[in-house]
Amino acid sequence: MMKTLVLVVHPNLAASQVNRRWAAAIEGQEGVTVHRLYEAYPDWQIDVAKEQALLEAHDRIVFQFPFYWYSSPPLLKKYLDDVLTYGWAYGSAGTKLHGKELLVAISMGGAHEDYQPGGRNQFTIPELLRPFQATSNMTGMKYLPVFSYGGLLKQSEADLDRSAELYVQHALRAEFSPLPLIEV
Repeated sequence: MMKTLVLVVHPNLAASQVNRRWAAAIEGQEGVTVHRLYEAYPDWQIDVAKEQALLEAHDRIVFQFPFYWYSSPPLLKKYLDDVLTYGWAYGSAGTKLHGKELLVAISMGGAHEDYQPGGRNQFTIPELLRPFQATSNMTGMKYLPVFSYGGLLKQSEADLDRSAELYVQHALRAEFSPLPLIEV
């Protein structure tokens, strides 16, 4: 059975409309570990050995976060800087993540049509998430199709609940087609 580690990276998860639902929906699923980084590290002092052991113990890693200012919340960047060390995650001896899968799941206030050439934000979601794909490549991980949910400001409670169902289906899918992005 595939073991999936979901890193929930939201600075105020209790106030979240989407990420809180997603975390609750996937938590308790067979083979899933949900790890809330802002709760685990309110002081930002990341336990590197613990995090590396968690990553090693799982087959698929999910980065779940709200997408704002065209990136992730800052604790995820610090996590990557601290945990993905030379000789462990990359470099000639850094093979601990080789063969694992990386999936990025983002929530956005803006609509998907805003994220395209000529749109309000000018760039596509895959273009803006390219650093995560590069990280996946550098560490020998397989980069899976992104799950993105946009237009949060105009969604009903039923829509938000449905997004959680779709997220769980996507995050736990056994196999993926080469599609670059799943938009809901």
